[in-house]
Amino acid sequence: MHSTEPWITLGLTREKALEISSDPVLERYMAIQGDQRAGYILINTGAQFPGYIKILCVAPAFRGKGVGKRLMQFAEDRIFRDFPNMFLCVSSFNNRAQQFYKSLGFHVVGELTDYLIEGHSEILMRKTIGPRTTFKPSNDTR
Repeated sequence: MHSTEPWITLGLTREKALEISSDPVLERYMAIQGDQRAGYILINTGAQFPGYIKILCVAPAFRGKGVGKRLMQFAEDRIFRDFPNMFLCVSSFNNRAQQFYKSLGFHVVGELTDYLIEGHSEILMRKTIGPRTTFKPSNDTR
C-alpha cells in the first residue's frame, strides 16, 4: 500500500510504514476480505492526543468499495467509547480523502503548512460528541 498515493508523494517507504505501525501507543486493526488484506487503521489511544487516527490505508483493489468507511466506523465506535473527540490529518493534495472525511462528519480545525513535505499542508480535522471536560467514558470493555 505504501507504493500508491498519497504514500508516494509523502515519501513513505515500507520500512517507515513498519516503524510507524510499531509505535506502542497505537492500536492496529486490519480489514480482511476473503484471504486478502483490504486495509488497516492505526489509532492513538495514548495520553498524548488520544483519539487520533494516525493512518487509514485501503489497498488499491478495495478502494471505493466501503472498506475505508467500515474501518472509520469501527474507529469511531472504538474511540467514542473512551474519548469524545476523533482527530486526523489529511494531505492538502489528497482531495478525495478530504471529501471522504467530510462525508463522515469531520470538520477542518486547522492547517499545518509544510508539515510533512514542503509545498503541501496537512489539514487537521475533528469529529466530536462533546467537550472533554464533561465526557463520561463507556464501561464497555470490549
